[in-house]
Amino acid sequence: MSGHDHSHAHATDDHKRLLAALCVTVLILIAEVVGAVLSGSLALLADAGHMFTDASGLVIALIAASLALRPRTPERTWGYKRAEILAAGLQAGLLLVVGAFVLVESIRRLIEPPEVGSSAMLWFGVIGLVGNAVALAVLAGGRKSSLNLRAAFLEVLNDALGSAAVIIAAIVIALTGWTRADALVSMLIGALIVPRTLRLLKETADVLLAATPKGLDLRSVRDHILALPHVLDVHDLHATLIGTGTPVITGHVTLRDECLMDGHSQEILSQLQQCVAEHFDLPVEHSTFQLETAAHRDQEQLHH
Repeated sequence: MSGHDHSHAHATDDHKRLLAALCVTVLILIAEVVGAVLSGSLALLADAGHMFTDASGLVIALIAASLALRPRTPERTWGYKRAEILAAGLQAGLLLVVGAFVLVESIRRLIEPPEVGSSAMLWFGVIGLVGNAVALAVLAGGRKSSLNLRAAFLEVLNDALGSAAVIIAAIVIALTGWTRADALVSMLIGALIVPRTLRLLKETADVLLAATPKGLDLRSVRDHILALPHVLDVHDLHATLIGTGTPVITGHVTLRDECLMDGHSQEILSQLQQCVAEHFDLPVEHSTFQLETAAHRDQEQLHH
């Protein structure tokens, strides 16, 4: 199977997983909204709000997965690989808004706790937990293949924890009548949302700001290149991430003059590409090196 076919198969599989998770998420969302109305529970409403955000995020992720199937063009040489990064960023932004709302509303309810129907709250919490478990099983197999699926998996995992907390709060209210448990659980759901959201936002920002990918130490890359025979210098060395699983390295490598005269440079270029593809925690299949003489390097640095 070629690299393109392998990538296409992964994208198609991602699309199926996301679609199945979306269907489950929408069903849980409807159930929790009904449960929140019947019970008056903020925890259920907060979880429903989280589910709505998840559903929106999954729709965005599905669009991104569909775009990833489109072929490369001369105008878009990497295709739409960055679409999943933008989708993950949008998901994180939506989650952050929901988390902030839940935290503010839970504080208000701690001060003025309303009546909560614990029985309805319990049953709809169970429905939410079972549904989230199904969605997690669907997404688990593909969460390491893309940032998109990882974002979706984390959101559903948060929902599962939220549903478990709703069940615990319902039992506490039923046994003790302490309705502030609902507000405390709502605050917990908000606390689950925000930190993971900030982490996801940082990861997407790192990609968009062309930060060096995790698992790739440029200092180590430079040392490896300089250790190759006939290499005098390395400069303008950059590493970025186009999309999940697509790190890219570019750099200028200064060789001895005779290497560029006798054709030995082609062998060195192969060694450079093999070096970055095999010697690091994050293998780099896409690398571009400009081979140059010391005189060309010096002239280039004068212009800079």
